[in-house]
Amino acid sequence: MLSVKKITLDYELSLSGVDNFPVVGWEIESHQKNVKQVSYQLQVSIDKYFDATLFDSGVISSDTSANVNVSDVLLRPSTRYFVRVKINDNHGEESPWSAVAEFITGMMENPWGGDFISAETSADKDNSKVTLVRKSFSLTKGSAVASAYLHVSALGLYQFYLNGHKVGNDVLTPGWTSYPNHLLYQTYDLSEQLQCDDNVIGAELGAGWFKGDMGFTRDRNYYGQQTALICQLVIHYQDGTQQIIVTDDSWRAEDSPILFSEIYDGEICDASLEHEGWNNTGFDGTHWRPVSLISFDKKVLTAQGVCKVKKIAALEPASIIITPQGDTVIDFGQNLSGWVEFKVNGKLGDKVILCHFETLDAQGNVYLDNLRSAKQRVEYILKGGAAEVYHPQFTYQGFRYVKVESYPGKIVPENFKALVLHSDMAPTGHFNCSNEDLNQLHRNILWGLKGNFVDVPTDCPQRDERLGWTGDAQIFCRTASYLMHTRNFFAKWLRDLKHDQTPEGGVPHVVPDILTGHCANDINLAEGGTHSAAAWADAAVINPWTMYLMYGDTRILEQQYESMKAWIEFMVVHSENHIWRYKLQFGDWVALDAKEGSYFGATPVDLVSTAYFAHSTRLFSLAAKALGRTEDYLKYHALQQQIVQHFQDEFFTPSGRLAARTQTAHILALYFNLVPEPFRERTVNTLVELLHEHDGHLVTGFVGTPYFCHALSQNGREKEAWALLLKDDFPSWLYQVKAGATTIWEHWDGIKPDGSMWSADMNSFNHYAYGAVGEWLYRSVAGIEADENAPGFKHVIISPVIGGDLSWVEAAYQSGYGEIGVTWKVRDSEMGKIVTLNIRVPHNTQATVNLSAVREVIEAQDMEMVQQGDNWTAQVGSGEYQLEYLCV
Repeated sequence: MLSVKKITLDYELSLSGVDNFPVVGWEIESHQKNVKQVSYQLQVSIDKYFDATLFDSGVISSDTSANVNVSDVLLRPSTRYFVRVKINDNHGEESPWSAVAEFITGMMENPWGGDFISAETSADKDNSKVTLVRKSFSLTKGSAVASAYLHVSALGLYQFYLNGHKVGNDVLTPGWTSYPNHLLYQTYDLSEQLQCDDNVIGAELGAGWFKGDMGFTRDRNYYGQQTALICQLVIHYQDGTQQIIVTDDSWRAEDSPILFSEIYDGEICDASLEHEGWNNTGFDGTHWRPVSLISFDKKVLTAQGVCKVKKIAALEPASIIITPQGDTVIDFGQNLSGWVEFKVNGKLGDKVILCHFETLDAQGNVYLDNLRSAKQRVEYILKGGAAEVYHPQFTYQGFRYVKVESYPGKIVPENFKALVLHSDMAPTGHFNCSNEDLNQLHRNILWGLKGNFVDVPTDCPQRDERLGWTGDAQIFCRTASYLMHTRNFFAKWLRDLKHDQTPEGGVPHVVPDILTGHCANDINLAEGGTHSAAAWADAAVINPWTMYLMYGDTRILEQQYESMKAWIEFMVVHSENHIWRYKLQFGDWVALDAKEGSYFGATPVDLVSTAYFAHSTRLFSLAAKALGRTEDYLKYHALQQQIVQHFQDEFFTPSGRLAARTQTAHILALYFNLVPEPFRERTVNTLVELLHEHDGHLVTGFVGTPYFCHALSQNGREKEAWALLLKDDFPSWLYQVKAGATTIWEHWDGIKPDGSMWSADMNSFNHYAYGAVGEWLYRSVAGIEADENAPGFKHVIISPVIGGDLSWVEAAYQSGYGEIGVTWKVRDSEMGKIVTLNIRVPHNTQATVNLSAVREVIEAQDMEMVQQGDNWTAQVGSGEYQLEYLCV
């Protein structure tokens, strides 16, 4: 039977707070193979039973079931809408109406009626305390509430309450953005939570990223000196009337029992100072001080419907240990970002003090040096009496271990748990195989994503940094998008990248940008140019393109188009004869072929910069083509050809030798397709020579590492790619696994073979950049590849790279059309190795199966295989397929 399995709105199952009609998609379910949608009908209503339909598309002849734009519905603010779909397929079947999907609109173009209110004054600019604001109100008498929607944001971080209960399950709202240009607000449905008569709303406000202590320089007040709240509660009554409650000077303010809260340093809470019942009715707040009104541009407020930070999971302690130095340490068994929640009994004035950290030293003692100046310390002062439960609220920590410095009573596992925080994204990738070290590597990559995707893609979650480094986000973007649904996460961050670009089009090193004019470690960013480093700044082009490739979303290309174009033009202006280099460049950052005492790898920065110049220009030309901007496509396609030619003239000798004899130089030239075709074989052979010179190990840094396995396997060197991946001594991915890592490290030898540490000034143990190899697991080992000519996996290319002495691999990716699955098993026979390949193709898509190194196809169920030498190919529609073949 044909049916619509689920509907998505902006790639989510539901949305709360949108300013525009979301794009619609749906997944098709059928018992048949080769199912193609031939038409659909879409309806919109404000009634979930569709008794009154606002919009009916009629029957649309189309196979489009993803990124469907609905433009003919005039939306109203603060309103819930319902969407449903039914379809017809190529087998003559018609589905019933789908289950409904729903979304709530935000403020849209409706003006905010209130102001930003603050419990602070300018004298509090260096204060890290948390404050409270509250207001009592009564509902209009005589009519029942039909709906009530709260729109709320803050300068700083907020937690909102209604009648004593926290509103929503989001944390660290409204997140971190380029606040002067882009401030998110959240929308919550309070329809069932209002009381018939008196009500109280209130909020706690913390410094957060807005005015808190941020960056390696530990400066503060980057965006302002006072925390503030803005909200608008829109209550619709069943008689058609409306009541609106806003933030204004009628609110009252007081200090919170949270005396200190900072992103890096943690939180101090004195529970004895609690104002019990302050956020509920029956509390007398008339003695509280008045709020002050803050001037801030309300035009920058933008609805955030999804992808807010949440408590995603809770982990129990793996063990409680006593170190050789006598410290009591809780080991949660996993490096993560989040909070420790604890339960405690004690008397008034007793304290719980927790210090969070990532790893033990070689002797098994607490190791804090790599936190630099970040304290990651939580202190809780008990009020006494009944059992008390607490976790921080306006900070987060990066940790696996917790040193218990103070705790009244016996320290037992059941009184502690780690709450895992990250942006709420649906898991989309699954990878499992016969090599348990590779499985652990995959888990480490995933946990690196979780630990660093806390509202912005940070480099690390523990030390005094936690910044949105563009280079890390760029090289990891594709991997992240296989692991989780990252479209909305990156779309939000890319909007800030656009806002923080220089007028000339330069791109900051970090987004949101707080580094301009500041000093990073020993690298003077102010003297060297505070923006526009190759591979880092290219996130402006590569990340939007990756979103288009993975999700088929042209909106993000439209949103970022002028930003992408400005970055290309910036490189044009600052290049000489199409060889590009601009002030400070990071090059192949922290490569092992760097000179002693340097972070800069041996690959010349003008080669790295020009390679990325060519690559980004190519991708931008394709983006222009995807948007139908033919003139730009032709212009930038021609520019890319010119850059490639000048790259070849500059960096290749007439005999075909790449002048820079480094692994990374050869990787970039091959992966970005910059090698003159007659010289490709020589370039590949030299790369393999360079690999063998280091006993099969890489010596690459941030730039070369992500593409190393691709550069090998795409050029007939699959065996070497597998050998590189499976190395387990230093330096290698599996060296970290063997050392007990649960996330990806910043350095190949963060912990050296003798147990000593890499330099403490830059030694994160949760740094996802080198986890970019994860995309090779999906794109090559599993062979699940997107097609830029039919993006979003409308057409799937399935081409697994068998090898590594693995006996089996199971992998899947949840695309917008459904799950793409690949399983392969290898068994020995008298004829040689036989591979059994099972694939699953979602409905309304097609796949091309490409197999290499095939001696003979033994069996192909429902697949017509075509031979081209040792390669075999087949075109298939939706369904499940199996084939067996004998390897060469």
